This record gives sequence, C-alpha cells and structure tokens, in this order.
Amino acid sequence: MSHWNKIFVCLFILSNLGLKAQKSKSFTLSSPDGNIQLRITASGKLQWSVMYQSQTIILPSDISLTLQDGQILGVNPDITNSKTDKIHAKIYALNYKKDTVQDNCTQLTINCKGDFGIIFRAYNDGIAYRFFTTKKDSIIIKSEEANFNFADDDSAFIPYSNDPHNKDKYQCSFENTYQHIRLSQFVKDTVAFAPVLVELPNDKKAVITEADLEEYPGMFLTNGRSGNGLRGDFAPYVLAQLQNERNPVQALVTKRAAFIAKTRGMRSFPWRVVVISSNDKDLLNNDMVFRLASPSRVDDVSWIKPGKVAWDWWNDWNISHVDFRAGVNTETYKYYADFASANHIDYILLDEGWSDDRDIMKIVPDINLKEIIDYAAKKNVGVWLWMGSYPLDQKIEEAFSTYSKLGVKGFKIDFMDRDDQNMVQYYYRVARTAATHRIMIDFHGAYKPTGLQRTYPNIVNVEGVHGMEQLKWSNPDMPKFDVTIPFIRMIAGPMDYTPGAMRNGTKQNFRPIFSQPMSQGTRCHQLAMYIMYEAPFEMLSDNPTIYMREQESVNFIASIPTTFNETIALDGKVSDYAIVARRKGNTWYVGAMSNWNARDATIDLSFLPGGNYEAEIFEDGINADRDATDYKRGLQKVSSNDKLKVHLSSGGGWAARIYPASR
Repeated sequence: MSHWNKIFVCLFILSNLGLKAQKSKSFTLSSPDGNIQLRITASGKLQWSVMYQSQTIILPSDISLTLQDGQILGVNPDITNSKTDKIHAKIYALNYKKDTVQDNCTQLTINCKGDFGIIFRAYNDGIAYRFFTTKKDSIIIKSEEANFNFADDDSAFIPYSNDPHNKDKYQCSFENTYQHIRLSQFVKDTVAFAPVLVELPNDKKAVITEADLEEYPGMFLTNGRSGNGLRGDFAPYVLAQLQNERNPVQALVTKRAAFIAKTRGMRSFPWRVVVISSNDKDLLNNDMVFRLASPSRVDDVSWIKPGKVAWDWWNDWNISHVDFRAGVNTETYKYYADFASANHIDYILLDEGWSDDRDIMKIVPDINLKEIIDYAAKKNVGVWLWMGSYPLDQKIEEAFSTYSKLGVKGFKIDFMDRDDQNMVQYYYRVARTAATHRIMIDFHGAYKPTGLQRTYPNIVNVEGVHGMEQLKWSNPDMPKFDVTIPFIRMIAGPMDYTPGAMRNGTKQNFRPIFSQPMSQGTRCHQLAMYIMYEAPFEMLSDNPTIYMREQESVNFIASIPTTFNETIALDGKVSDYAIVARRKGNTWYVGAMSNWNARDATIDLSFLPGGNYEAEIFEDGINADRDATDYKRGLQKVSSNDKLKVHLSSGGGWAARIYPASR
C-alpha cells in the first residue's frame, strides 16, 4: 500500500471514529443537593442509570417507544441538541396534605431527529423521565420499553394483578397484598401494579411508579429480562368490550389490538418515576407524583369541598333500634343524614342498590331521592351516589346533568378495573364532564392515582388499595399491610381505604363476617388511620347505631380534617410501623400505627411551634391485646420540648389532636 493510501485509510478510520463518538453522547444530571446522579447514554440504545450517595440504584436500563410504522424512538437516536435547566418552582396545592409543594430539580431535554425527544429530571428524592413526540399526524404506539435494572437480587414488595375471574391479566381491581420476595422470584407471565418498592443495600429504597398518565395505558411491572430487574408491561388497546353479565355495572374486554395506544403525534408521554430514600420515614411525605402531574384544568374550584361521609355498604345497612326496616330505602338514609348532621359529618353516600344495575336513571321504588337530598340539605349534609362505570358511560351527560340539578354533590364510580388507554380516557372524560356540572368524584375499583387529582381537583379520592372491605370475606395480615401501604401505595396519592370500624379484633379473635364485619387491630389503630392515610374524601365505614354507642371515638374522628396545611413524617419502617404529623391551621394531628408486633416508640414534639399546647390522646388500653376495643382517652399539657413515650399494642395505634392551650 502506498504512503498516500495509508494516510487515506487512517483519515477514513479517524473520521468514522469521530462520527461514532458524536453519536455516542452521554449526559450526567445531578439533583440540586448533589446526592443523585442520573447518567444517560445514547450509544446504540438509549439507556439511563442512577447513583444515590455514591451507591448504584439503577444499572444501565434501555428505554424506547416502538411505533406501528416501525420507527423505534430510542434506538440509535440521532441527537440534534440538548438543554439543561434548573427548575425552582412552588406549587400551590388544593385539597392535599400540604399547602405548597416545592418543585426543585435539574432537567435535561434531549431532542432527536425523527420528531421526538426525552426529558429527564433529577430531584433530591428521585428521578423521572418522559418521552415526547412532535409529529404532525396521529401515531400508533406498538410497545414501550421501560426497564429498571438493579445490581443485585434485591427484595421487593410485589402486588400482583389477581382477579381469578378474568383470563385477561390486565383486567383487575388493583387490590392485593404485597408479596415480599426477591426480584428473581417474580412469577413469570404475571404482572404487578405500581407502585412497587425495591429494598437496596444500606437501607436505601426505590419506589417505581408513574405520573401524568393521560391518553395512554398505565404501567404494570413484570420480571426483567435479567434476573435482577423489573420492566414495564402495558395493556393493549381495546378493540371490543361488552357488558359483564355476571356484574352488569362493569365492562369486559373481548378483543385487544396488537398495539397499546392510538394517540396524537404532538404530545408528552407519562413520566416514569423512581422515588429514592435512605430513610423509610421520608416515603411517608413524598410529593413526586403531585409535582409531575399536569396543573389544574378547573378554573373555579370554590365548589369542591372534600370531607367525611357516613357510608352504608361496609356495615350492610345494619342499623338497629329503629321503627322501620333498615335497608336501601328512604327512611334509612334519613337516619344516616340525622347521624351525619349530629356529628358534623359532611356527607352521606347511597351505595349500590339505589338504582337499576343497567340504567342509572331508573331509581328503585324504595328510594325517594329528592326527599333524601332535601331532608339532608336542611341538616347541612350533602348526598353522594354510587354507580357502576358501565351504566354511567352509557348516559354520562344525562346522569351528571340530572343528578347535579337534583342537588347531588358527588359520585362514587366503581368497577372500572382496567388501566388500558381506553379506560384512562374514560377517567378523563368523567373528570372533565363532572367538573362542568360541579360534581366531585371518588374513583373506586380504580387503578392507582397518577396525579389526576391535581389536574382535575374534583377527583377527591381513589381506591386502588386492598382496603378494609376485604375483611368482610377474608383474613389477610391486615395490620402489616396497614403499615406497608403508607410507604408504597400512598406514594401515588390518596387512597379510599374506608376505615372507621368499631368492632375491633385481635389476631386471635378476628373472624370475617360479611354482614357484621370487624377490623383487625385495635380501636386506636383505626383512629390513627384518619391521620395517617391521605384521603380528602374519607369514609366512616361502620353504622350509625354502633357509632352512637361509641361517641367518644366518633367525636375524635369528626374532629380530624381530611386535607392539611403541612405534613411531617416522624418515624417509620416499612411493614413495621409508621408515625406522621399533620397540621390544619394551628392544630396538629399525630397518628402512629403498628403491625401485629407490640412496640414502644418515642414521639418527638419538636415540630410544634413555641408555646403551650394541650393534647387529646387516644392510646391502646392495657388489655387491648385481649380486647382490641380497649383504649384510653386523656388530656395532657405538652410543648415542643416534650418527647412522648408511646406503647403500641399488637396491631395497635396511637392518635392525638394537639392544639394551643387556652390561657
């Protein structure tokens, strides 16, 4: 080879190396406090990885979107430009656990040829990323690749999709307990619903979920292709559905497409989120999903008034010592209205049975709805109605218009049991239409929250949790679950757990009884839930007759707000115990809960401003381990200098209302 040929070959090689280097771009993004480093590489496949306090949290993990036309967004991306920004914002929150949410992060925006890009954010408490497209025409998303690879075979809390009646694994109630297993033990060909918590070395935790889900299917998680990981799994688009003959208020999917979404070409996709903590208690007061949600689309929010509700279904309408037959009838709901009014409860709820299962505009003969609404209104009590998702979908405009004019304040909508794109669109349609008629919504039979309650503040609660209703027919380890969900499920947002049982059972004497149900754990365990669990619309699940025999407990429950100005996480360990403090005005509310293990705890009151306070305290009685209804109420002078020694019985709890002492 000649000298010039050798030079040409060398120049050709160097030129190709240069082109390859340009395409192998990498980026590093640090959180404002410098503890989190998010690394992105775009060599071959788009990958991301995370370090926290110099510890590996996520190994390099592939992410991409595959379109129906064959384009793969994230494979050999041709980056045109990138931009790094620092965001310092304050979000004023409505009907939340605090007044303001700090939105401080470092953001990287990467634009690529092919009319797409991706945004990464590094917060002090986690990371998030989302794809966006800038295509003129509509697009079909065939699949999404979302991987979360871990360095070791770590333990995780896995809530499997588990409806035994449906062969479709994507159709489920999003209610299950957690399997505490190694990642490698994740059952293949199954899916879990988010959030999922992964335990890492050095007490680090990573909670995987999503935010700002709109016009797109929700993200399930399944076993990763490597043994030490999880990956996203998405319900295919629904092509056909029919009314469920076994449960007419629900739709059943009969045909799905070979893709997951049909959508606009000019849009942002949902945020993929990993919340990271080095102290379990920090998970009790996390705002990641709220931060990432789209801002409110409701201009006038003055009519949105969450609160507590006297509920009928859990207690099976079992009121007694009355001169009428209790049940789904006008007399019963007047009785509920009397109880609500006497105890400063904002609402009553008519659950299933008040209307025809197939036509929500047909009210059953035993219900005079206008009479109930007018009677309750005179007592300053509002009325909510339960309805199934399928019949509502058939007459959504007529139902909202008619019942809002009649004076109904809100709808509890049940049995959606899916989060494919079609159902996600249903949620937004319900939220939007309800807002135009000044109707509040509680989504039951629902997927986990993803921030819709910020975008449409008339969404005041969401189920998506293995709530207390399960104790009517099963015997799970509920106290353990009760102190697990605040660290995992509550990361996503409010949850309609439906507490308030006055029949309280120890581990030894609990029995599932459908018509006269009881709870697991102590009375104070139940009282603490009204402080611990985020629920702007909160049920009193037991019946008025029992509550009137337990007036001391009812008075305390009624005194607790459902939204707060400030929240402080005091202490906790996933699945063991949790302690949280919340403020409304100048009054503080403190709740502590334990699993079946009795324990002693210290509650440091240094969060109190200066001055003298009085505390109304409910604590487990000395015999609560034998009779779970046993409790002690007391008043105590306290200040910010105090550290209260607290004993939690087996399945126990502790609850306090702390207010400035009168002079």
